[in-house]
Amino acid sequence: MQAPLPQKDDIAFFDEASTDAQLSNQQVTVLHAVRRQRRNSLQEICVEVEEGNPNRIERYPQARPVGGMQSLKKLFRIGNGPSSSHTMGPRRAAERFGDFYPECKKVHVALFGSLAATGKGHLTDWAIADALQGRNVVFDWKPDTFLDVHPNGMIFTALGEGNDTVLGSWECYSVGGGALVDKDTKGGPPGSEYATLYDVYELHTMNQLLQWCDDTGLRLCDYAYQHEGQDLREYLGTVWKVMKEAQERGLHAKGVLPGPIGYARKAHATSLRAKHTRAPKASLMAYALAVSEENGSGGKVVTAPTCGSCGVLPAVLRHLSDLDPDLSRDEIIDAMVTAGLVGNVVKANASISGAEVGCQGEVGVACAMAAAAACQLWGGTPAQIEYAAETALEHHLGLTCDPVEGLVQVPCIERNVFGATRALDSAEYALLSDGKHLISFDEVVLTLKITGQDIKAGYRETAKGGLARTYALDERVQQQHRDRDK
Repeated sequence: MQAPLPQKDDIAFFDEASTDAQLSNQQVTVLHAVRRQRRNSLQEICVEVEEGNPNRIERYPQARPVGGMQSLKKLFRIGNGPSSSHTMGPRRAAERFGDFYPECKKVHVALFGSLAATGKGHLTDWAIADALQGRNVVFDWKPDTFLDVHPNGMIFTALGEGNDTVLGSWECYSVGGGALVDKDTKGGPPGSEYATLYDVYELHTMNQLLQWCDDTGLRLCDYAYQHEGQDLREYLGTVWKVMKEAQERGLHAKGVLPGPIGYARKAHATSLRAKHTRAPKASLMAYALAVSEENGSGGKVVTAPTCGSCGVLPAVLRHLSDLDPDLSRDEIIDAMVTAGLVGNVVKANASISGAEVGCQGEVGVACAMAAAAACQLWGGTPAQIEYAAETALEHHLGLTCDPVEGLVQVPCIERNVFGATRALDSAEYALLSDGKHLISFDEVVLTLKITGQDIKAGYRETAKGGLARTYALDERVQQQHRDRDK
């Protein structure tokens, strides 16, 4: 007889926000947009999907995203790379499943879609097996099968004696940034240990946040402190420490990253050259390389908002600290809070998952977060901060996720470098303005969501399109694969 499935009160499997329904095919018509004259910012937009379901209306902003906007502690997660969705998330899922079935000696794990397509390069199987130590773990890879909720699907099954007794199973999804959902997730269960981290913000769009700043005269980061308390500052102090430690390890490490590409680390040499060049952003590039290469090696990093984009924000913050030695730790953390709100708006209303929307949701969002942080540190107003984030994200729209050999190395590492440089450019550009502009950040977030659904699966973290495909066409690579399979 099959054991009953876990219930919400039994274990905190259900602590994440569910992904909202995906758009149908992507031909859209903007029906109307209401803008406030004084800031010319988007207040409401309605989109009619013309193909597949012509009667459906997609509104932005939603009345309230399912689960609302979560704590920044769920955006800035500390863990090991190389991928938040393919390494950190599956590890967390395996740990929870193992805790619920502590006597189970064998676990069958089926991986679907993007998780199966690039899981070996992202160390998904290693992370799950490591979390389920002492158990026999059997994997079933299904790269061409996609479950309903998200491309990163998993089904864990606990097996009893003789492998013919099913003790229980769990279908869950790693939706980006290390977050997990399952098919029934609508929010954290009241009274659970995760409830305080769940749905903590009343406002969930940038225009709402800007209105709050106008009404109160306070900063964007002050809104977060009002809802999460000063312990958020303490937590982000730890986050900043981990970010700097990852930079230091990356700046001093030499050699080649794991995997068949043979990617040679560049951060150390770039750092040395930066000391002897007049290039104003040379050290910025070295810092971004350092953290991204640490992530590519499976080192300890912070999602910002994901592992694949973890080098952008720390590089910008470290670079600005170098330029201004008087910049205090509290000022850095305040800027991180503002950056977190930017990332949270995207996470709540669209996606930060490369498997769902491509790299625009990873490096694009990281660039927007870093641009907002830089603009605040340079004295920008809330309107200018929003403009910096909007510019940074807008010019990453359509960026695909095409990891060569399924590794978080090429093009991911260098994309972090250029995400960091573009973040500073966006902040500088916004500061030259009064903050008024035609396209709002919220409008770009909606565009990211729709564009992500337009992008074919081969360009959303499956290693079947883009650079991953052209690299695999190289005859030398094909021969390496043949030799490796012998």
